[in-house]
Amino acid sequence: MKVLVPVKRVVDYNVKVRVKSDQTGVDIANVKMSMNPFDEIAVEEAVRLKEKGVVSEIIAVSAGVAQCQETLRTAMAIGADRAILIETGVELQPLAVAKLLKAVVDKEQPELVILGKQAIDDDANQTGQMLAALLDWPQATFASKVEIADGKATVTREVDGGLETVALTMPAIITTDLRLNEPRYVTLPNIMKAKKKPLENLKPEDLGVDVEPRLKTLKVAEPAGRQAGIKVADVDTLVDKLKNEAKVIK
Repeated sequence: MKVLVPVKRVVDYNVKVRVKSDQTGVDIANVKMSMNPFDEIAVEEAVRLKEKGVVSEIIAVSAGVAQCQETLRTAMAIGADRAILIETGVELQPLAVAKLLKAVVDKEQPELVILGKQAIDDDANQTGQMLAALLDWPQATFASKVEIADGKATVTREVDGGLETVALTMPAIITTDLRLNEPRYVTLPNIMKAKKKPLENLKPEDLGVDVEPRLKTLKVAEPAGRQAGIKVADVDTLVDKLKNEAKVIK
């Protein structure tokens, strides 16, 4: 079984992002970039399925600038067999990414697509769902457990009310949640091996996809600073302040 794992290059989660002075976006100059943590979980899950003998080939795919090759090499160091970079300098929005992934799915014919539920930069949580709609494939989002057998995927999902278990007929889309697994540490020998694995370079036009943004960002601003809290002596004082100062109760 062939598995496609989309991965995104994002600002590292340890970095405190700063808004550009002209408020056109987030400043990423000289900032550490890494693989989106949810996508890293997706790669790890695909590798574990391969180690169980369920999966025969793992293809990592990314869309964006040339530096995304580093992210794809990381995916191959974790265990992906080969990679595809769809190189473009255009700011990609979720629908454009979903269309690019659909074109790659049509080309590669995987039986399963595993990707992170969301990226930590825009937190859109849309690409997996949009890809499922474009392909007309069944989907299981927010997966915390995945089992595959007899051409079906049984997925435990994290929902507001607790856990939900669904069964999907392959081919299917799965988006990963934090508790699905803990990605392995990438060793130096595997990093060296990843440099020799094949990486195909494509352009959006090669796939016949228009990636021009449909939405325009007017301004990016930091959230307003929050005032420090205060301690009150007793419940009566708290109620008085909530009623007369904050005016959140009557």
